[in-house]
Amino acid sequence: MANDEHVALLKQGVTAWNAWRRENHNIRPDLSNADLSGADLSGANLARANLREAILFKANLGRADPVEANLRDHADLSGSDLARANLREAVLFKANLTGADLSGADLSGADLSLAPLVSADLTGAVLTGCRIYGVSAWGLKLERAKQHNLVVTPKDEPDVTVDNIEVAQFVYLLLHNEKIRKVIDTVGKKGVLLLGRFTEGRIEILERLREELRNRGYLPIIFNFDKPETKNFTETVRLLAGLSHFVIADVTNPKSAPLELQATVPEVMVPFKPIIQESEGGKPFAMLEDLWIQHRDWVFEPLYYSSLDALVGALDEKIIKPAKARFAELLARKAEKMKGEHV
Repeated sequence: MANDEHVALLKQGVTAWNAWRRENHNIRPDLSNADLSGADLSGANLARANLREAILFKANLGRADPVEANLRDHADLSGSDLARANLREAVLFKANLTGADLSGADLSGADLSLAPLVSADLTGAVLTGCRIYGVSAWGLKLERAKQHNLVVTPKDEPDVTVDNIEVAQFVYLLLHNEKIRKVIDTVGKKGVLLLGRFTEGRIEILERLREELRNRGYLPIIFNFDKPETKNFTETVRLLAGLSHFVIADVTNPKSAPLELQATVPEVMVPFKPIIQESEGGKPFAMLEDLWIQHRDWVFEPLYYSSLDALVGALDEKIIKPAKARFAELLARKAEKMKGEHV
């Protein structure tokens, strides 16, 4: 159990805690099992601390305002024992987790943006829903870790999510590095891009499609347009589509992505399958038919579905099977050589 004196010192505030740490730098603080839910620990020196099974639900171990943050003000958790700690929704922005033991820890929904995680032990940890924009993730131990819905983009951009922290870094690099993108071999693609405006009322559709695709061995990549439209995200959609085996675009909401599809479809030869939910009174946006007429080699006619169960039931035969066949046709066409004619 935790050392009561150490817990009491920490609860006095970060300033008093850090002063005590400087005077007692040889002591390893014991905060195991301590309930620190909601505590503001930003800037606390917790290096080498024993936080095994501590409860840090919604605790702030980073910095609320990244613009004003100074590196020395971020929590130092390097080498700390956080095994089985409850870190759900904790703010770990820029927190130093180098070499930390996070085995079995619950990091669901935590903000790990810009956090050094080099050589951290995440064996059996739960990372579902973490924001991992800018993390340093070299030499991680990830056996049995649950890595679903990792957000690779910063908070002021639409969420792009993948299911593996190493893949997440790769996807982000691909989005921002043209040289890396050019060496991608389309034969090995397993990504499926899901486009749409998945608001609270429609999030169930996104979650179910994502799970069904995972179960079939695909890597779902999500681009949710339910974000403030502060800039044009067409280039991001174009790059993600180019990395994908096929694209499923939910256009039930007429605001779901017409601009991005108009700009992406003519330039990216991958199968696009529009889906529309009938119960929402959905109709295709006006220019969808134009895209189908002009690019029907890779744009399918929309699939209208009456319910989520009906959509899942048709996933294999109406979406995946024809998309795979079309992808193979497009791949063969791209490999063709121009021969010309002789007279």
